[in-house]
Amino acid sequence: MSPLTLRGTTFRNRVWLAPMCQYSADGDGVPTDWHLAHLGARAVGGFGLVLAEATAVVPEGRISPQDVGIWGDEHVAAWRRITDFVRSRGAVVGVQLAHAGRKASTYRGFGEGAGTVPAAAGGWDTVAPSAVAFDGYAAPQEMTPEQVAAVPGQFAAATRRALDAGFDLVEVHAAHGYLLHQFLSPLSNRRDDAWGGDLAGRARLLLDTVDAVRAVLPEDRPLLVRVSATDWTDGGLTVEDVAQVAVWLRAHGVDLVDVSTGGNVHASIPVGPGYQVPAARTIRETAGVATSAVGLITTPEQAEQVLAEGSADVVMLGRPALFDPHWPLRAAHALDDKTPTLEHAGDAAATVLPGQPTGWPVQYARGSWG
Repeated sequence: MSPLTLRGTTFRNRVWLAPMCQYSADGDGVPTDWHLAHLGARAVGGFGLVLAEATAVVPEGRISPQDVGIWGDEHVAAWRRITDFVRSRGAVVGVQLAHAGRKASTYRGFGEGAGTVPAAAGGWDTVAPSAVAFDGYAAPQEMTPEQVAAVPGQFAAATRRALDAGFDLVEVHAAHGYLLHQFLSPLSNRRDDAWGGDLAGRARLLLDTVDAVRAVLPEDRPLLVRVSATDWTDGGLTVEDVAQVAVWLRAHGVDLVDVSTGGNVHASIPVGPGYQVPAARTIRETAGVATSAVGLITTPEQAEQVLAEGSADVVMLGRPALFDPHWPLRAAHALDDKTPTLEHAGDAAATVLPGQPTGWPVQYARGSWG
């Protein structure tokens, strides 16, 4: 529950909301009241950072037709009402900027189908570093050099709109088998030009994108990058590879590496409590950069141990945050923490009442004792 400062931004605690797709955009990538309620509830619940889901930088970068985006000015006002509310509850608000590459144009998984959405149902042709399909999806088109060179500018333009929309920071999505991860991994990148070949070549697009985003962000705003630390497959990315990429990311102005794993190919993953924490620790120690750990971190005691042992600087919660939007407030109570996680200047609704468990909003005081 201790605060953390990155550049000029201070987070009230180290329990952060992981970006989780809601597949609930209205029309052309515009967020809705659902996103206000979903993200706003986690801000009320005490998360230090509320990080909005994978948000497409171009229409063809959406994972599904129902994904949110930030490629046009029409998205800015819709996001602004959400960021204003989240910040009013004392949380930092960020957005994960993304391009899905060969994993775009897919069904959202609400019982409507699986795999690639055909054009007749609102889908589109996908692009990737190489014309290699994700198993079960339609084959993508190999990107031309001109298309690859345009990607950093697309992320930079999205960053400008994110600032206009009131976001405090951005995270570049380079994990889970989406476009920037596809370039990093030899399993999906078979190019023999400047964006392929060895690890440095495969990392070029990510580093160029980070440079473009960093050039737009004010100096006092943090920049995060989410990575998949391993492909869990022979011949794919290893933790050592991604630790080297993290060294480069730090040198290019990245302030925190958000460490996940997998997603680029179907793989057998040894899932268990905290199974990705060792990767976060390796990257933290190798690159000397702040990291977050995510993946089956479910209890306050477990989260506290991850931080206390130096494996990461932050824990990200995904599924536990869906189950309990007040997880940080409950954790503070369980750990007997006294930090007022919601109290902040100018908001009477966040004042801590005498005898009330620390941080609960006054509207919920009657249900928060005990």
